[in-house]
Order: sequence, then C-alpha cells, then structure tokens
Amino acid sequence: MTEHTLKAFDQELHDLTQLVTEMGGLAERQVRGAIEALVRRDAALADSVIAADEAIDALERRIEELAVQLIAKRAPLAGDLREIVAALRISIDLERVGDFAKNIARRFTALASEADPHLLMRRVEQMAELALIQIRDVLDSYVRRDAAEAMAVWRRDQEIDALYTSLFRELLTYMMENPRNITFSTHLLFCAKYVERIGDHATNIAETVSFMISGEVPQGQRPRADHSLSGAI
Repeated sequence: MTEHTLKAFDQELHDLTQLVTEMGGLAERQVRGAIEALVRRDAALADSVIAADEAIDALERRIEELAVQLIAKRAPLAGDLREIVAALRISIDLERVGDFAKNIARRFTALASEADPHLLMRRVEQMAELALIQIRDVLDSYVRRDAAEAMAVWRRDQEIDALYTSLFRELLTYMMENPRNITFSTHLLFCAKYVERIGDHATNIAETVSFMISGEVPQGQRPRADHSLSGAI
C-alpha cells in the first residue's frame, strides 16, 4: 500500500473501533436503565430502554457494513484482519446485551404489579452491577488492546454465576413459602438470567479481544461457580 492508502486504512480501522466503543457505551446505558426501571418502578424509563434498542441495532449494521467494505477494499491480512473480524464479533455480542436489557425492561409491567421483596430485587441489582463492570472493563481492554485486562474479565465470570446460583435458590424458597409469590419470582428469575447472560457476553468479548491481539483464543473451560444450574432457564 502507498503511504496515503495506509493512512486512510488506519483511519478506517480507527473509525471501526470508535463505532464499537459507541455501541458498547450505549449497551451499558441500556442495561443500567433497565435495572433502574425495575428498582425504581419507573415505567417511562423502561419504555425508553425498549425504544433505544433500535439505536444499538443500527450501530451493529453500520459496523457490519464498514467491516465488509474494509475486507473487500483493503484485503487485510494478519492483525488487521483479526481487528476487523473482532469488531464484527464484538458488535454481535453487544447487540445481544442490548436485547437482554430490552427483555428486562419488558418484564417491568409484570414486576411492577407485584409486591417488592427488596432483598431479592437487590440481588438482581448486585448482579447487574458486576455485569456492568465486566462490560466496562472488557471494552476498555478492547480500546487499549490489553490482553491481560481482557483475560482478567474472562476469569471473573464466575462471580456473576455465583450470585445467580444463590438468587435462584432464594427464589425457589420464596415460591415454596407461598404460591402467590410464584409470578413475581418467575419474572425476577428471568431478569436474573438475562443479567447472567450479559456477563457471558462480556466473557465472549474478552475471548475476542485476546484473539484479536494474540491470534489465539483462551484455552480450557471458562471458570464457573456452579455447573448444576447451567440449564435451569
């Protein structure tokens, strides 16, 4: 490539990174908004989270279009190609994070009409706080091209799993105490599962960042706190 072409390509790769970062920031806000809507019983906030999902989908399409264009026009190799593929993969994970935030917001109506056991709702909030830290840290590792930071996120996934396992058992007990608790508990359990899956997508992104930097995917099974509930929902 000529120097001019190389500079243009570098700018295009930078633009791709910026789009992924923008999408990640929006996904973070969606998750935070969905959880706040549940905790505060805020119908307007829940509606805004649902409506904003279209913006995440639009960013995913822009990333896909730019990535395809770069592959077709620049015929990238090695690290450049991994960077483009990583952007595509990360955008897919972030789109799913946005979907889970939307799903949590959609549970608002069912949960808002039920009694609010504060301790159980707080458990979901704690899970979400951990998941948001995971998303933030893994996006930082992507921007900084920091494989060590990405792997730290990968290893922390079991913390969210442990909270989910604990909440699952608490909710079962709560349902057994009184059948009238079943509706609330079921909806809250789905919300907890969505948060747990958000954590899984942060771990996916960590693996992608590691691949982008080193060309290798982390070996071995992901650390998990409890395998017994892996198919619970």
